[in-house]
Amino acid sequence: MVSKNQIKLITSLHQKKYRLIHQLFFAEGVKVIQELLKSNFELEHLFETQILFENISDDKRTTISESDLKKISALSSPNNCLAIFKMPKPKSLNEKGLIVALDDIRDPGNLGTIMRLCDWFGIDQLVCSENSVDVYNPKVVQATMGSISRVNINYVDLAAVFQKTKLPIFGTFMDGSIIYNENLPKEGFIVFGNEANGISEKIEKLVTTRLSIPRFGAIQETESLNVATATAIVLNEFRRSN
Repeated sequence: MVSKNQIKLITSLHQKKYRLIHQLFFAEGVKVIQELLKSNFELEHLFETQILFENISDDKRTTISESDLKKISALSSPNNCLAIFKMPKPKSLNEKGLIVALDDIRDPGNLGTIMRLCDWFGIDQLVCSENSVDVYNPKVVQATMGSISRVNINYVDLAAVFQKTKLPIFGTFMDGSIIYNENLPKEGFIVFGNEANGISEKIEKLVTTRLSIPRFGAIQETESLNVATATAIVLNEFRRSN
């Protein structure tokens, strides 16, 4: 049975402030939790409505009622399990290979999907501006479907990093060179901007190559692509070219 203190702790982890204080976050659903249990993430405690993970010791698991699970879940339709994990210490940024950089991404679903895309395309480093959505936001964790354990993420001053780097910096813009005509390298930063405003003016000045995804529609009135959709197209083209 879950205690009042456990409920209080878990509900506090819905907020970034308390995740940082406790250095804990939570994940929901068998698929996501399975992926995290296979990784180097350390399990703090598992709550489940029935025995779903046989290799977890009894002192690290609690059977919970569906009504109590609803109290602590971040989902509108709660799953059958929720697990608390300790936040791992982030690895330092290694400026090798392709690195995805996110400039003020605010939507949790977009960040989670972009992490899955990085995982799919074999990009193990992701850097975010300091005001981007928190990677341990429950909605982000859910959207990663476990890729959070395989992609190293750092929150940095993007401008400071770009001013010092020797790698090329690619940015996506409506007026850039058509990506399909470019000879794309195996190394570099690939920047994607805010959902509403795109790449900020400060970061735009540091971009060395402007890329665009051409529109093929007859009317040509679509303003922009969803940032996660654009990420999928761009990463596919970088990998296809190499």
